[in-house]
Amino acid sequence: MPQPLPILYIKPECPWCVKALAYFAEQGIALDVRDVIKSMHDMRQMVALTGQAKCPSFRYGDFIVADFAVEEFIAKATKFPSVCKDLGLKL
Repeated sequence: MPQPLPILYIKPECPWCVKALAYFAEQGIALDVRDVIKSMHDMRQMVALTGQAKCPSFRYGDFIVADFAVEEFIAKATKFPSVCKDLGLKL
């Protein structure tokens, strides 16, 4: 069974979220984007998952990166080659 799309929790006006969205678009990665300002349900999910309420936060299976700048995401992703391969990340 294929893995569901990676989830990216965002706040639309957040500059780090805008940069993360641009980065994933450049990489050609389809996302399930969840606006935590519009949806308290998504906010509660993100907080339960990450233990905090800052964005952007990314989840792909057990791979989670909370409250990151793109550079921080890349640094963590490089430690998980199978995730990079699954996502098609070009690092």
